[in-house]
Amino acid sequence: MNKTSKKIEEEILIPKERIPILIGKNKEIKNKLEKKGGVKLKIDSEEGSVIISSESPLMIWIVKNIIEAIGRGFNPEIAQKLFKEENIYELINIKDFAGQSKKKLIRLRGRVIGQEGKSKQMIQKYTNTDISVYGKTVGIIGHVEDVELARKAIEMLLTGAKHGTVYQFILKAGEING
Repeated sequence: MNKTSKKIEEEILIPKERIPILIGKNKEIKNKLEKKGGVKLKIDSEEGSVIISSESPLMIWIVKNIIEAIGRGFNPEIAQKLFKEENIYELINIKDFAGQSKKKLIRLRGRVIGQEGKSKQMIQKYTNTDISVYGKTVGIIGHVEDVELARKAIEMLLTGAKHGTVYQFILKAGEING
């Protein structure tokens, strides 16, 4: 029986302003993703579309997550942590908590970021995750348990919990898990 591998293609759209970051200086990020992921990337800067092709559905899925993370504001080096099996990427849509109110969306974004970025930094530090607040979303990259804890903390902030309460929750959970 002759098994021939079939190329699979998957398309993802990212904000046009993030395309140069995905490509990188002298195409270094694009080339690194292609080499490490065993994929081919076809990038359309005008549309903000990226076509990922490979024979491996798993690598397409991993690289797609990396590209989405870059599109949601992550530094490409941080997004590439997703090549490691133990890391995951999760996206929280702030609109799910703000409804249609633009004012509420801005206020909730501010709660997650905190004054001078303090809230975001605290959650990252105590959950050992990387967080990006971009547009109407909050992205989280890290180990499964850590991402789950960060997600819970962010959702607490988005539903109105006080920052101090959220920090205590994270620290307590860290003591239990650690």
